[in-house]
Amino acid sequence: MRVIAGALRGRKLVAPRGSATRPTPDRVREAVFSILGGAVDGAWVLDLFAGSGAMAIEALSRGAAGATLVDSSGAAIAAIERNLESLGLVAEVWRGPAAAFLARARSGARRYDLVFLDPPYRDASVLGSELPSALRPVLAPGARVVAESDRRAPLELEALTALDERRYGDTVIRIYAAA
Repeated sequence: MRVIAGALRGRKLVAPRGSATRPTPDRVREAVFSILGGAVDGAWVLDLFAGSGAMAIEALSRGAAGATLVDSSGAAIAAIERNLESLGLVAEVWRGPAAAFLARARSGARRYDLVFLDPPYRDASVLGSELPSALRPVLAPGARVVAESDRRAPLELEALTALDERRYGDTVIRIYAAA
């Protein structure tokens, strides 16, 4: 797995060991960032269920202003920290459940322009009803939310405005806009 484009293009990334994390394939990351285009430049990024951190790292490589990466797995946090250190990047890393992070973040000043959601596929149906209201207080006006899920049980964020949907094998990517 490598950084696809930007200042860190071609640099290697590590993923957590085991099958608990499924990194977003390079071709899917490349497609997502092609769709997002200029929305990445200068954006503050939130990567929930970050895994290896590849999505946030890709955004930082392409000009994002900063990033917060959240995951509940110790192995994922270790991979994220290793990736950030090897690439010379600084970002906020938070270990814990996404819901706990969002509850804490709602009272802070940071608002995110770009949010990546790639929860465990088995949790998508439950999270689809919970995430929009939890996310809303941390979204900047006009923020983009990129949701990755299994095409058989897609993550649907009905409280947000759907902008685009793409399928890549068993993966569906949906891009939403905040009001």
